This record gives sequence, structure tokens and C-alpha cells, in this order.
Amino acid sequence: MEGVSVRKIKKICVFCGANSGKDVAFVNAAFHLGEVLGKRKIDLVYGGGKLGLMGQVLGIIPSAFTVNNLVGETCGKEIKVATMQERLVMMMEFSDAFIALPGGFGTLEELFQMISWAQLSIHNKPIGVLNINGFFNGLLSFVDHAVKQEFITPRARKILISATTADELVDKLQAFRFESDPALSKLKWSPSSSQKEKLDLTLRL
Repeated sequence: MEGVSVRKIKKICVFCGANSGKDVAFVNAAFHLGEVLGKRKIDLVYGGGKLGLMGQVLGIIPSAFTVNNLVGETCGKEIKVATMQERLVMMMEFSDAFIALPGGFGTLEELFQMISWAQLSIHNKPIGVLNINGFFNGLLSFVDHAVKQEFITPRARKILISATTADELVDKLQAFRFESDPALSKLKWSPSSSQKEKLDLTLRL
């Protein structure tokens, strides 16, 4: 990455399915991603448990999931939270970047929550999908279609990064430069703020 300013990433949060999926390539890619993060000395943050493609190091898990050993024992350090929303907020706070592996509704919810929070300038951390065997092709096509239909701005589209290999994706995350919307960047999200800046409702979120 000669000539490119590199963002310092120490921790990456990985979103992934609770099931392994039909294609063994998904599992292999998850293991390879773990190897890549290890070689680059990047810590892993994830949703806790040991099911599906989920990994290790720091697991942030809702207490409800620990009842009757629903998702298995967390690998590495575990932090229990009360709600799914609290879990996602803590994932954001603990991480420098985010990667989504193939998964279902929960994975997509986490991915798009982080994207929308970046769009609203709640955070400025890079977000990417590891597009294994074209798994995310349909999703990426839909996002591009939403841009053409002017529901997503070209600036916001840049928030979502994609790559087909772990090394390429991490390189892209490190090279990412956040471009905030001038109006949305004025919003004050600090808990101490008594008022939020008014948002122009004509903006396409």
C-alpha cells in the first residue's frame, strides 16, 4: 500500500452467522480471516458463543443467550450485556473497524446498523463485507440500485467496502477515509448534549 496513508486498526469486530452455512468455503474463509488478523496483530471482537462462524478473543453477549447454554461457551474474554442494542453499542465502542461475513438477518442488522451510524456521524470507523463466493453480490447490487434511485447518496455508498479476500479487505479498511455529510456531521450525539442539531428532512438518509 505504498503511497497510501494507513489507518491504525487494533481491533476488528466481526459479524457472522450463528450457522455455518451450506458452503464449506464460508467456514474456511472465517478461519483464514482469523489467521490474517492474528498475523497483523489485530484483536477480534465478536458476539459471543461458539456456534457457526463465530470466533474468539472478546465476546460481547446478551445475558439471555447464556441461559441453558443456548450458544455455547464464549471463547476468550466475555462481557455480558442486558440487551441486543447495548451489545451493538459496546461492539462499536470496543472496535476500530467492522467486517461482516456471510450470515442471516442478525448479521445484516448489525452491518446496516453500523453503516447508518456512520452515515449519521455517530462513528467514523470503516465497514466492510467479505464477499466469499459472491455471497454479497445481490446485496451490493441492491445498494447500488438504491443509489441510482437516489435513496442512498454516492457519499454514503462509500461507507460500505467489499473485497473477496481477507487481506484485501483489511487493506481497504486501513486505507479508508471517512467523508461525512456536512449537515449530518453537525449532529451532537454525546449523552451530555441537551439538544440535537435540527436535521434537514430533505436529506436522503
